[in-house]
Amino acid sequence: MIAALLLAAGAGYVAATWRCRSPWPLARTAAWLAGLAAAGVAVADPLRAHAGGHVDLHAHMAGHLLLGMVAPLLLVLAAPVTLALRALPQDAARRLSRLLRTAPARRLADPLVAVPLNAAGLWLLYGTGLHAAGPLVWLHLLLSGYLATASVLAVDPAPHRRGVAVRAAALAAGAAAHDVLAKVLYAHPPAGTVGAEEGARLMYDGGTVVTLVTAALLWRRWYVGRDAVRAAAQPA
Repeated sequence: MIAALLLAAGAGYVAATWRCRSPWPLARTAAWLAGLAAAGVAVADPLRAHAGGHVDLHAHMAGHLLLGMVAPLLLVLAAPVTLALRALPQDAARRLSRLLRTAPARRLADPLVAVPLNAAGLWLLYGTGLHAAGPLVWLHLLLSGYLATASVLAVDPAPHRRGVAVRAAALAAGAAAHDVLAKVLYAHPPAGTVGAEEGARLMYDGGTVVTLVTAALLWRRWYVGRDAVRAAAQPA
């Protein structure tokens, strides 16, 4: 079922690029397909390893990083909302635009909401043992990771977008919460797990790498945008 959903998402995105009213960057399509592939690997059997009836936290954490951080980053870089607005018929695109301006959508697109929700969800999952659950937890990791990353990078259009300083601060706070959780898991691993030390280190180190990549992309988008504004302000 999950494989079918991922295939449908990939096919739908590619079909939308064909209907797009302007040329669509191949790099964004590649990012979308790579993000779906990362999500698919994360929920595959080899990463849901068990040893003697115990959850292998090291293998589980590899899946967590792919599903909750790597896949969301790639999917955000694919700018699916921008593609939908360009590919949908005008009436449907207007409805989507109105939906994005509703209060719930604005809240979820706010980094001061999306990033804390993502961090709080991780603490809840690993603090209660829900990390060992199935598809609903995987879906939560993917969606909450996507919303948090999208709110920070702001690749797609969003009303009332926060400034880059606020988004950078939210990213730093989310990374700190992620790192502290990794240290807590190292010191106090969940019951019924093996490979806790290796898993906690992977969570810490892998999370740091993805955060640094996200921060670099945020800086690049700010820098390029600043230069574009300056160029537009210069007299002809």
